[in-house]
Amino acid sequence: MEFVERKLTGVFEVTLKPHMDERGFFMRTFDIDLFQKSGLDFNWVQENHSRSEKKGIIRGLHFQLPPYSETKLVRCIHGAVLDVFVDLRKDSLTFGQWDSIELSAENKKMILIPRGFAHGFCTLSDISEVVYKVDNVYSKESERGILWNDPEIGIEWPVNDPVLSEKDKQNLTLAEFVQQYHAI
Repeated sequence: MEFVERKLTGVFEVTLKPHMDERGFFMRTFDIDLFQKSGLDFNWVQENHSRSEKKGIIRGLHFQLPPYSETKLVRCIHGAVLDVFVDLRKDSLTFGQWDSIELSAENKKMILIPRGFAHGFCTLSDISEVVYKVDNVYSKESERGILWNDPEIGIEWPVNDPVLSEKDKQNLTLAEFVQQYHAI
């Protein structure tokens, strides 16, 4: 595994290293010792699996309010997604900024997103499956979202008219989030 910190502090791109032979491949997708040696020590308490069956679906941008904020370790195991994350940390120099990475079954990359970020993804293939670990329990009462197309954030999505859930259509703008919660 290779760990590279991204432009938003605390976000790490993790590249998996498959061992290939005539049968296919074997790869380690998590190793506590390698994560700890890279300064990444988390207690994963839940793993989720999302399947999307159409290109152009956006899920997100989701987060949970403290004390239920989550660190996420995200990987695409089928198809491809553009994974997007927005910094909502109160004292961060990059508050309100976003970054993205393409995750796919082919490139075998993961992204580690620390607590205090909104997270979402856009499907780039007709079938996309994403699995992710989280280091906190789910709390429906603490779940919130940032609007995918908030012009203040300016995310460059690969679609203009995505498929969205009714809930995600009602997400907050960054300004509404700041007004209601200040930051997380």
